[in-house]
Amino acid sequence: MEEIKICLKKPDDVKEFVRAARKCEFDVDLAYNSAVVDGKSILGVFALGLEKPLVVSCHGENREFQRSIQKFQL
Repeated sequence: MEEIKICLKKPDDVKEFVRAARKCEFDVDLAYNSAVVDGKSILGVFALGLEKPLVVSCHGENREFQRSIQKFQL
C-alpha cells in the first residue's frame, strides 16, 4: 500500500481527484488525522475540508492516477 501526502485547495481540485480515483480498480482512501473516507466519494472528500494536508492510501498501483494527482502533492 502506497501513501501520498496531498493538499486539495479548490472545489475543482476535489472533483479532479475524485474523477482520477474512480478510474482505479482498487480502493483509494483519503485521511485527515483519524478521519478516513473513500477517495472515490466526492461528498466524503469534501467532508474532510479544503486546504488541509491529506494522506492518500492506494491499495494497488496505477501510474496514470499517480501522475494525475502529482500536482496536489506536498
